[in-house]
Amino acid sequence: MAKSSKPKTKKEELIQMLTRKAGADVAMISDKLGWQAHTTRAALTGLRKAGYEVLGEKPYEGKPKRYRISATSAQTGEIAGAEMTDAR
Repeated sequence: MAKSSKPKTKKEELIQMLTRKAGADVAMISDKLGWQAHTTRAALTGLRKAGYEVLGEKPYEGKPKRYRISATSAQTGEIAGAEMTDAR
């Protein structure tokens, strides 16, 4: 029998989407996670506050802004997020 893996949290899915080279735009994130646009933007702000370096880039004229996390900030963000949780 195959061992089932633990489902990812939405935060983990968001981080995975943002660590891709191309990143993701608000509409893509909202569709994938079932969030409204304002919830997606709030989640991006939450990642920034947790220590992630979330970069916003406008690829071409007329295209939506894409967000991504650099690989180095993703590693340090996990530590910062854990510390913030313990501080409550």
